[in-house]
Amino acid sequence: MALSVVSRTENEIAILELEGALTLGPSLHTLRDAARQVLNQARPSGLIVNVAKVTATDSAGLGELTVVYTFSSKQGCRVVLTGVSQSLRTMLEVTHLDGLLPSATDLAGAKKLFTAEAKGSV
Repeated sequence: MALSVVSRTENEIAILELEGALTLGPSLHTLRDAARQVLNQARPSGLIVNVAKVTATDSAGLGELTVVYTFSSKQGCRVVLTGVSQSLRTMLEVTHLDGLLPSATDLAGAKKLFTAEAKGSV
């Protein structure tokens, strides 16, 4: 299944909803394009990438997540993943990317991380 990305902004937080395979293939660039577009247009204070509907992830998909992190960090925008599967969590831990790409259980938890950070309690 090709990767599809739906973006929206809520209270200065951009949200990317991913669905499909986050693997090497022609549709992988859609994540990069969507992230670039939402970061340039909305200038969000945070970016949530919901991967709950991602069916598979490989090293190329992990690479795209790091590209999104790079785009975001250059704008001073923090990235949080939600809906992380056990296999993706393991990949993040093994590659030590879990420090760059922290995760929350759900969207509400991710939003709380941004709210706590804005208040200076993180």
